[in-house]
Amino acid sequence: MSSFSYRNGITSKGVGMKLDNYSSKSSSSFKSKVQSTGSSIRRSSTGSVGGGSKDDSAVSGRVRVAVRLRPRNAEEMVADADFADCVELQPELKRLKIRKNNWDSDTYEFDEVLTEFASQKRVYEVVAKPVVESVLDGYNGTIMAYGQTGTGKTYTLGRLGEEDTAGRGIMVRALENILAEISHETDAVSVSYFQLYMETVQDLIDPANDNISIVEDPRNGDVSLPGVTLVEIRDQKSFVELLRIGEANRFAANTKLNTESSRSHAILMVHLKRSIKGRNSSLSTESTGKTLKAPIVRKSKLVIVDLAGSERVEKSGSEGHTFEEAKSINLSLSALGKCINALAENSAHVPVRDSKLTRLLRDSFGGTARTSLIITVGPSPRHRGETSSTIMFGQRAMKVENMLKIKEEFDYKSLSRKLDVQLDKLVAEHERQQKAFQDEVERMALEAQKRVADAERNYADALEEEKLKCQKDYAESIKILEEQWAEKQEKHGQRKVKFGPVDDGIDQKSNSELSTSGEVAKIKKILQNEILLRKAAEAEVNNLRNQLTQWKKTEAARNDEISQLHKLVEDEAHQKARLEEEIAILRSQLLQISFEADQTRRNLDIGGNGELSGSLDSLIPQVKHQQPRDSGDGEKASMVKLFEQVGLHKILSLLEADDADVRIHAVKVVANLAAEETNQEKIVEAGGLTSLLTLLRSSNDETIHRVAAGAIANLAMNETNQELIMSQGGISLLSFTAANAEDPQTLRMVAGAIANLCGNDKLQVKLRAEGGIMALLGMVSCRHPDVLAQVARGIANFAKCESRAISTQGIKAGKSLLIEDGALPWIVQNANNEASQIRRHIELALCHLAQHEANTKDMINGGALWELVRISRDCSREDIRTLAYRTLKSSPSFQAELKRQRIDYG
Repeated sequence: MSSFSYRNGITSKGVGMKLDNYSSKSSSSFKSKVQSTGSSIRRSSTGSVGGGSKDDSAVSGRVRVAVRLRPRNAEEMVADADFADCVELQPELKRLKIRKNNWDSDTYEFDEVLTEFASQKRVYEVVAKPVVESVLDGYNGTIMAYGQTGTGKTYTLGRLGEEDTAGRGIMVRALENILAEISHETDAVSVSYFQLYMETVQDLIDPANDNISIVEDPRNGDVSLPGVTLVEIRDQKSFVELLRIGEANRFAANTKLNTESSRSHAILMVHLKRSIKGRNSSLSTESTGKTLKAPIVRKSKLVIVDLAGSERVEKSGSEGHTFEEAKSINLSLSALGKCINALAENSAHVPVRDSKLTRLLRDSFGGTARTSLIITVGPSPRHRGETSSTIMFGQRAMKVENMLKIKEEFDYKSLSRKLDVQLDKLVAEHERQQKAFQDEVERMALEAQKRVADAERNYADALEEEKLKCQKDYAESIKILEEQWAEKQEKHGQRKVKFGPVDDGIDQKSNSELSTSGEVAKIKKILQNEILLRKAAEAEVNNLRNQLTQWKKTEAARNDEISQLHKLVEDEAHQKARLEEEIAILRSQLLQISFEADQTRRNLDIGGNGELSGSLDSLIPQVKHQQPRDSGDGEKASMVKLFEQVGLHKILSLLEADDADVRIHAVKVVANLAAEETNQEKIVEAGGLTSLLTLLRSSNDETIHRVAAGAIANLAMNETNQELIMSQGGISLLSFTAANAEDPQTLRMVAGAIANLCGNDKLQVKLRAEGGIMALLGMVSCRHPDVLAQVARGIANFAKCESRAISTQGIKAGKSLLIEDGALPWIVQNANNEASQIRRHIELALCHLAQHEANTKDMINGGALWELVRISRDCSREDIRTLAYRTLKSSPSFQAELKRQRIDYG
């Protein structure tokens, strides 16, 4: 049976893949349903898991499940050569059988059954193409891969196919299909790519953007990630480059089941917005009398989920931080399984909030999205239990019903842009009309002023002419009267009379009238002044009244504030009294505890040490680091009993006892407690880590050193504890202990603790500066296989962290610290060690060191190149062999040296 690898960048070899003609009945039937109901479907909100409302616009759609079988890999060909596959496929009947033994088997039916020879194109057409076509029609869609670690989920979904286009995965083919169907002028496609790692959402496009919150719309239950990077896609090349960046930032680790096992759930979210031609909404405006048409758009979302593989810790060999990752993965997958069970059984409650994974997928199961699930299985009979569990997961998922809905809405943004343009035009036209009106008003005002001035001038001229005419007539009349009067005087002989008195009478009368009008004007002026003074006085009175009212309001507000302050002072006094009472109680409790502690010390001094030592011997088994953590109900009961009777603080206080036997038994108790994750945080908070480091520094007992180092190794599996160990000089103490130890078991404990610390990216420089690498290299002289295995694990962890820091965090690539400290000769010497644990770690360390050009010269001179060639050809594990082959092919220096040596390496 031929084999191929399910990882990006690895070519498929030895598998004859045929392109089958396949037409999806489900896709055609789904299209007919969409076309028949499309005219009646309008804007609708998406539902939530298990609780979406089912209206007339919804279309029922069951979750479709396909199963894909991975062929045997090289390791399974060797290990399972004498055993038949546990899985038998009947693709023509869409059935799968799992053999229990040679006589009995269980049969299951799925929507599609894909053999190990199924091409990537056929997988896409069967599993993903109906969902992609639904997304193009306006429905939400989900494509998800589920299965055990190493069964080909990432190969099926995320393979880029740069070397072989036939090997492209569902992600690349789905976006290629979408870009071919949409119009780039009216439609838009945007993509976000993120991972769910240790229950934390982290952006794969921008790694600095982590701990992203999940937001749920209270109106319709839609789930969104406002903080994630959203990139608009215009062509296929930019999308492939985005996937390559995301894959480089995704967390991966080497386990027994897979060299590059994904340690997070990767989620690709494609947002599609399409304009519906021929359908608009009318919006009339009263001011212009025109009718505006708002285009209708359909918004849909495609979610492609590459779940991290489920695994059993005893099979994958996870330890330290990798063990914590495995726990988080299994918990999230367990929460997903519970939700699907509840939906399949029509339960009233669906525990969707138990995990962030189920919150993100709440629309995919029991919601409004069309969902296709592909489950991947392997043929090995060693993993029959995991395969059966995966099959049952798929069977339960087939019972889940979704109600598909189209989400249509008006394109108010486009309409808003049109209205803004129209508004700008109207504003400009209004400004022009306003300017013309002002100019016309100014012109008319000037013309009116000119006409008034002309009229005033004409009136003055006419008045002057009339005045002159009157004066002339008056003078002539006077002259005529004088002549008549003279004639009468002459006629009667009287003396001549002058007209002066008459003029005086007229002047007196004029003066009288003038004096009267002046007095009236003065009286009017005085009256006006009195009126103005009265108005000013009334205004002053009103102002004073307003000020008085404002002052009263201010005084009332200040009185309220003073009363509130008085209330606060009283509350503070009551709070102070309560705190004083609590302090008094705490002081009395402290005195009682101190008295009990003094009494305990006196008992120990008198002779209680032997009794306590005997009780510890009866309750605590011998501490060994290689013991499994689950050591039986009896031992756990003893631990619980010891915890309840003695107490953690009293146990830690015995680490400083004068009696050596008491110290030994106490450190054994702490080591056993540290093996349980739930106790580690309590031990550190109570000062147990500091006490263990103090024992390493002060004690000369080999047994105490061994057990204390084992306890520190258990605590070093937690990242926070690793930083505390480094900050308190733990590496220096462990290095000193290793230099003075003679027992191989002590060295193994110390090496295990340092190996756990080597797996922390942040501590590498400090770890090397304080002698951690030199301590590991110094312990190889022991030659004990268990010690060498821990040393090899530490070197592999250190090399992997170096490689990850250079490739993902952009740290300047320099020569490896391992090579600078002289670790390369020992690595090359043990690359082909007889012990599989030592050899596997060393082979991985060589592959990680060889990935950076700064190390190639030293590796060529030190003989590591030939070991890499041997690993790429003869390694029993296919994943390591492929990693070495890819590293050699990508290194110009290695290729040049092989060419110089005339070695054909193709």
